[in-house]
Amino acid sequence: MSTAMTTVYDTTVTAVGSQVPAFIEHGILIFFGEQAPAELHDISVLHRVDVADDGPRPGDVVHLGEESLEVLAVGDVVRDNLLNLGHLDIKADGLTEAKLPGDVCVRKGPIPLLATGDAFRITRPATTAEQDLS
Repeated sequence: MSTAMTTVYDTTVTAVGSQVPAFIEHGILIFFGEQAPAELHDISVLHRVDVADDGPRPGDVVHLGEESLEVLAVGDVVRDNLLNLGHLDIKADGLTEAKLPGDVCVRKGPIPLLATGDAFRITRPATTAEQDLS
């Protein structure tokens, strides 16, 4: 039985910086809202927000185009950075405790290279009752 998911953040990619593939090779994907300063465009995936109800929490799922990654850990400033600036740092390091306050940690492994028009979305289980039973 699958758990219903609620979308807490939903955006569309509007640009992918020229240096993004190099960061992905190191397991890092950086997002900024479209209004980010020009000096950040080369290293970032820029996006336009459609839904911004909350930031990620451990157990949420980050959807990057067709790929889905479970959130393992979230730093203290992630929610504010995402909701105020559209800024998020995804690190495929497998850590269950974020090293830096802006980190969102997911499993070790490849991160997909997004393209203009792709979705960037965060979903959360609609209920935590099933988690409480385990």
